[in-house]
Amino acid sequence: MSKEVLNTNLFQQVAVLLKNAQQQVFRAVNSTMVYTYFEIGRVIVEEEQNGNERAEYGKKILKGLSEQLTKEFGKGFSVDNLQNMRKFYLTYSNYETLSSISEDVKIKSETSSSILEKSDSPVLTLHFILSWSHYIFLMNIDDAKERKFYEIESIKHQWSLRELKRQYNSALYTRLALSRDKEGVLKLSEEGQIIEKPKDIIKDPYILEFLGLPEMKQYSESELEQEIINKLEHFLLELGEGFAFVARQKRITFDDKHFYIDLVFYNRVLRSFVLIDLKIGELKHQDLGQMQMYVNYYDREMRLEGENKTIGLVLCQNKSDFVVEYTLPENNKQIFASKYKTILPSKEDLIKLIKG
Repeated sequence: MSKEVLNTNLFQQVAVLLKNAQQQVFRAVNSTMVYTYFEIGRVIVEEEQNGNERAEYGKKILKGLSEQLTKEFGKGFSVDNLQNMRKFYLTYSNYETLSSISEDVKIKSETSSSILEKSDSPVLTLHFILSWSHYIFLMNIDDAKERKFYEIESIKHQWSLRELKRQYNSALYTRLALSRDKEGVLKLSEEGQIIEKPKDIIKDPYILEFLGLPEMKQYSESELEQEIINKLEHFLLELGEGFAFVARQKRITFDDKHFYIDLVFYNRVLRSFVLIDLKIGELKHQDLGQMQMYVNYYDREMRLEGENKTIGLVLCQNKSDFVVEYTLPENNKQIFASKYKTILPSKEDLIKLIKG
């Protein structure tokens, strides 16, 4: 082995160590700063509670504190930001809504956990893993269960602030919650999305606003497919946890006849192939029959020992639930049909869309 190769290998090993150290330092600094903001919020709230007229007194102390902190420490201590710190403490000081992650989520971060000890209350363990910008956004979600869901999913999947906003704006929690019973909704808020069976990976509708296709524009199925391929990373995020892209226009042949499956994925969590067909317009019973054929082929010809049965999903602009119900067998657990939207609907419009 040449001296140049040895030097290159040595450099790469040292570089990896340094990058890992930088990431750990960044996470530790971030956690410390977020926890410090929590503590500042606590001090502000306790000071307010000592005043006779809390509202007016609160405004005065925030303005004065902002001026003093800005003079001493520079930017970052505006009245608005101090109000955010106050709100942060009020939001997360309740033990039921603490930013703590349960064992079921299986997330551990030694550098992002801290202990708050108060003489007049039990010791609480806080896990502020996300950035301050994440928490500012999360605090504006009024429903505690919904807020907790997005917090857990952000940590599990390392969502950037942009991705968190996108998932919230596409009403991911609402889409998942409306298809679950009360116990299922509670699990969403305590554990995030748990995938145990094929139905758990299915959303209805799917929100594909990232494709940039206006709602009323005329486009073909091939154009829709091409836009998905162009934005494959975004589409994988919309599909959810565990998806890996396998193929497009996958050809299968019998009796010298060729058939083409639009998109083929594999879900690592379920250990199943997931076949997707794209349909423009109304779903027809023939579309479901064709998907059943594809699924049967993959189960019999492509599935390996130890893998679970293939899942089929037809994505369409519109569908009749009766067509789906009476086309598929009563015990169906493999074939699904979902609508897709190419714009971000409001939460109210989304609920109407789901409930039909």
